[in-house]
Amino acid sequence: MIGRLRCVVLDCPDAYELALFYQRLVGGVVDAPDPRWTVGEGCVVLRGDGGPVLAFQSVPGHRSPAWGAPEQQFHFDVRVDDLAAADEAVLALGAVPLDDGGGDPARRVYADPAGHPFRLVRP
Repeated sequence: MIGRLRCVVLDCPDAYELALFYQRLVGGVVDAPDPRWTVGEGCVVLRGDGGPVLAFQSVPGHRSPAWGAPEQQFHFDVRVDDLAAADEAVLALGAVPLDDGGGDPARRVYADPAGHPFRLVRP
């Protein structure tokens, strides 16, 4: 092993706003004081309970990824118990529907406000 994964960093137009979106989606604390997570100006950290740490970095001229395009690099899977209720909730937060999950009734695909794709998936 060469190292340990510190966090996942998402580029976006507004780091604080996107951190709040993900806080509402998956929980956690935005910018809690922690000497292990000093970040530069324009960065915001979201720490959850035992899950991965997400960091958000404001980038001027950010370009959103395109769902299904060859250059798409990753997406988040967010496990939910009630897909219909979660669908309504993420749309209210500002998510944009991208795909109905290919007809799979256990998943749906959205873009966050900065355009990063994520899926809601049922167990």
